[in-house]
Amino acid sequence: MPALLTLALLCAACAPPAEPPRDKPPEPQATQLRDAIQAPIDKAKAVEDTVQDAADAQRAAIEAAGG
Repeated sequence: MPALLTLALLCAACAPPAEPPRDKPPEPQATQLRDAIQAPIDKAKAVEDTVQDAADAQRAAIEAAGG
C-alpha cells in the first residue's frame, strides 16, 4: 500500500502544470501618431518620384537635342 501511494504521488508530481487561463488579446491602439509620422514620409516619396520623372524627361530632351 505505501508503494502504491508513493507511485501515485510520483505520477502526480510528473504531470505538467495546468495551463493558465489566457487573457483576451489587447485592444487595437489608435494609429494617429504612426499616421502623423508616416504622412510626410509618403509625401516625400511621391515628390521624389516626380523629381526623378522630371530629371528623366530633361535627360531625354538633352539627348534628343544632340547633347
